[in-house]
Amino acid sequence: MARVVVTLRVMPESPSTNLAALQKAAEKEVAAYGGVVGKCEIEPIAFGLKALKVFFVMDEAKGATDPLEKKIGAITGVESVSVDDVRRAIG
Repeated sequence: MARVVVTLRVMPESPSTNLAALQKAAEKEVAAYGGVVGKCEIEPIAFGLKALKVFFVMDEAKGATDPLEKKIGAITGVESVSVDDVRRAIG
């Protein structure tokens, strides 16, 4: 099976949420799911609120990322999790 590159957008509950701790917890969940985190970015949204974007690679055979989204959504300080992008990796 092919590998896919997935981009998750993790929205914190408030602008005061510790994004570094949120990133560490999200990376741990991605690793437990079988993914390999490539990078994380902070994306300004509005009024001081910033989203955490997590880019990772996983095996396409895993199927949907719904279980992973639920686990990350259960992390303290997370308002919502959504998939921004899924692409097949080349090479």
